[in-house]
Amino acid sequence: MRYAIRDMPDQVRMVKLSKFLSLILRHQPERFGLKLDEEGWASLPEVMEILRGLPNFRWATRADVLELVEKGSGDDKRRFEVAGERIRARYGHTIALKTESPTCTPPSCLYHGTSPRALKHIRKEGLRPMRRQYVHLSADPETAARVGARHASNPVVLTVRAAEAAAAGISFYKVDESIYLSKAIPPEFLEFPSQEEE
Repeated sequence: MRYAIRDMPDQVRMVKLSKFLSLILRHQPERFGLKLDEEGWASLPEVMEILRGLPNFRWATRADVLELVEKGSGDDKRRFEVAGERIRARYGHTIALKTESPTCTPPSCLYHGTSPRALKHIRKEGLRPMRRQYVHLSADPETAARVGARHASNPVVLTVRAAEAAAAGISFYKVDESIYLSKAIPPEFLEFPSQEEE
């Protein structure tokens, strides 16, 4: 039996809101007539106007959006930020933006969760952003495994020798305590599981 989105549990509604905000702030702002500046900021009142104009999101209030910004949607990832009357996605864009994050010195190791099917390509090419602007790296293997689980039921966690890569001139950007970004990681800085584990 189908039921209206307003009747869904709060957690389900917040996940749906997070996914929609990701769509308009990371991937397709033009589809909804939303303008982003070069750093990804959009008008929060305009975003609220878009939400009010869509039947599935008329329930969403400014307080809901601010709660999502502050707490995330249940997976401990804070994907958005607000400054005054502006909102933006913190990372994960497929549209070209100027990065505001300064480069950082990464920890000795970072982690990347991926599908076993991607390993052959990664062994040859390294980690590449694909449709996004950056490769997303996690500070711990558990987070990387959760990220990888979005792409495969049996994700593989790769270890990135980040300090070595940085010493070789690869830039890293810190989004928060658990998320780092890089343009690409060559295969020589990656540790793969043994062939038997794949």
